[in-house]
Order: sequence, then structure tokens, then C-alpha cells
Amino acid sequence: MVETTLSPLAPASFPSLPAIAAVRLGTVAAGIKYKDRPDVTFVTFPEGTVVAGVFTRSLTPGAPIQWCRDALAASGGACRALVVNAGNSNVFTGEEGYDASAETARAAAGLLGCAAETVMVSSTGVIGVPLPYEKIVAALPSMALSEDGWEAAARGIMTTDTFPKGATAKALVDGAVVTVNGIAKGSGMIEPNMATMLAYVVTDAAIAAPALDRLLRDVTARSSTPTTVDSDTSASDTVLLFATGAAGHARIEDADDPRLDDFRDRLEGVMGDLARQVVRDGEGATKFITVTVTGAEDDAAAKKVAKSIANSPLVKTAIAGEDANWGRIVMAVGKTYEKVDPTKLSVVFGGQRVTENGRVRTGYDEAALTGHLKGSEIDIAVDLGVGGGRATVWTCDLTHGYIAINADYRS
Repeated sequence: MVETTLSPLAPASFPSLPAIAAVRLGTVAAGIKYKDRPDVTFVTFPEGTVVAGVFTRSLTPGAPIQWCRDALAASGGACRALVVNAGNSNVFTGEEGYDASAETARAAAGLLGCAAETVMVSSTGVIGVPLPYEKIVAALPSMALSEDGWEAAARGIMTTDTFPKGATAKALVDGAVVTVNGIAKGSGMIEPNMATMLAYVVTDAAIAAPALDRLLRDVTARSSTPTTVDSDTSASDTVLLFATGAAGHARIEDADDPRLDDFRDRLEGVMGDLARQVVRDGEGATKFITVTVTGAEDDAAAKKVAKSIANSPLVKTAIAGEDANWGRIVMAVGKTYEKVDPTKLSVVFGGQRVTENGRVRTGYDEAALTGHLKGSEIDIAVDLGVGGGRATVWTCDLTHGYIAINADYRS
């Protein structure tokens, strides 16, 4: 197996995530796949906690996705625990896979004296291998839980990740200061199509389950889906948002309640931060790329064009090789079949406009663009010249490291 080194785009350190009252976290090495490293994470929540979930739209979803969907429907959003294992995705494992998720949830519920339907489960790792859930069940009772276990939990859910991902913020809700903490994992098989990225966000705000669900869906669409590493949507994509209600303010029933305005902004900030960290940890990545498309027929068209650029192997490898081949961006625009006026198409690469009037701009300085490409933060801006639609997508370059990691992933 290829040994992964810390991504050059990694943050300097894991952020300090404050304790959230009565939320306790722990990890343990259960030997699911990895040796001598934590691979099961257990999080418990106080009574009264509610959860909302957004999941992959893949038509081959993992058993944990099916369990969580069923549990949410059965419990009405009530939640007492989360169990996550790394090293085995429990995807394409038949009825036995669903039973494994159910047995995991039942074991956690037995420890807490709650219904199994109030336990969310997630799995990440290799596809098609039966999950040895007995190891998880055996490990849960001895798990040491604490309110300051956020970084350990973030490490416990990692697979090919090179660093743990966390983010936090404070928000004001109806006069009360609330906390929003989030952790995530993801490095390869990343193009979330919500509704492998896993994200768990916890707040002490008091929000009714239907309102929490609406908030999560709105924010996920703006923060997680605009990211891509390799265009592959995982069968395990999951974002769960837990609200304990411990902050003490009156419960908010409506997602459009103006008392949630600051919370919505802070939640989007945390989730956007986590999503961009996933891109910065893209397998083999050396460049973080921001693609902004304007002038499209509508926002959906802009997003399609931005994703086309961000997912193009030719664009991504050119950037990895620090080759100022802007023609590949033009190619990626045209192949979407979205409306574009070639005579007005503007490509700004590294802060320099390189096209005008349907051709290369007179005076374009390729040496300056090459200099920009030697850095680690790359900017591409494209205007299609036909309307007011706009979108931003974050991605990374495609290097030999990506091939090396994925060529022997199962070994």
C-alpha cells in the first residue's frame, strides 16, 4: 500500500473545537481493516437531540445510507448516537450489509437505553467486502468518551486522508450564543451529489427537526456540492447535522425564521470550510483550484460549466505540470453544450485575461501565467457572455500521486 504523506495544502493545525454540553466522543482501534490505528468513532448526544441528514444520490448506496434513511423516517429525527467505522464502506454487501448496520445501531442503543432508530451509522472504505460488525459491537462498551474528543474523532473517520478536518463557529440565535462544530473526511472519490465525503456537524441550538432538515439541504447545496476532486460520486456520501437544544433559547420551528439568519451563515461557513479542506486533501493534490463561471444562461448552467472545467483531466494535469495551456479551459466550456458567445467568452487565468473577440488576447503574457501556476492557489474565471448565471467550484490538480494511491487501494 502507498504510504501517504501530509498534503502540502493542509492547514497548519487542527482547530480548537469547544465542548458542546453533553456531547461525548471517542475512538478505538477495532481492527476493521487498519492495524494499530483508530477506526471506529462513537458519538453520544443528550436526550432531546434531533438530526437531519443529506445523502448520496448514487443508485448503488451503501447499507448505512439505507439504515439512516429508514431510521430518520422511523424516529422523526430523534437521535442519541452516531457510530462511524473506517476501512470498510459496507457498500454492495446485500442484506447482510443492512443487517450489519442494524446490529451496530442496536449495540449502541443497548448501551444508551434508547431505540436503535435513534442511532445513525456511517461506514467508509473498500466497497464490496462484508463488514465485520462484530468487531464494532465488541469495541463499543469499552470506548472512552469525552467532551473534548473532536480531533480524535476526526482522525478516527479517516481513510486515505492525510489530515483530520474540523471547523467551528459561534452564532447568535434569539439572544443566545450557540456553537457549531463540524468534522469531515474525504480525499478521493469526491464529487458530492447530495441528496468519499462524510461530514458531521453538531450544534447546541434548539431547532425543530423539519426546520433543521430544510437548513441542511439549503446549506449543503451551496457548500458541499460545489467541490470535486476526481468527478466520482461516492456511494457513501453523508452529511448529518445534529442539534441538541442545550443552548437554552426557545426552539425555532421554521427554517425561514429571521432568528436563524446568523446561524445559517455560520453553518454555511463551517460546512464550506470542511468541504474545501476535503479538496485540499485530494489524493496527490499539490494545487487548490478555484473555478468561477459568470455570464451563463442561469446558475445551473454556470455550475455545469464550472464542474466541466474542474473535472477535466486535461485541465487538471496541465495545472499539475504548471503548463499554461488555457486552450483546455476553452475545450471544457464548449463540451458542456451550454450557451456561450465565443466572441464574448472571457477566460481569466491567474488574474490575467487570455481571450478576447474569440481568440487569444493581444499582449497575453504566458510567462506571467506560468509564474502563477508555480504557486499552490490557482484561480480560473470564465465569463460566457450570455446571461447573469454564476457559480464557483473548488477542485485540485491531478498528479501521479493520485494514480499511485488508487492503483493499489485495496492492498
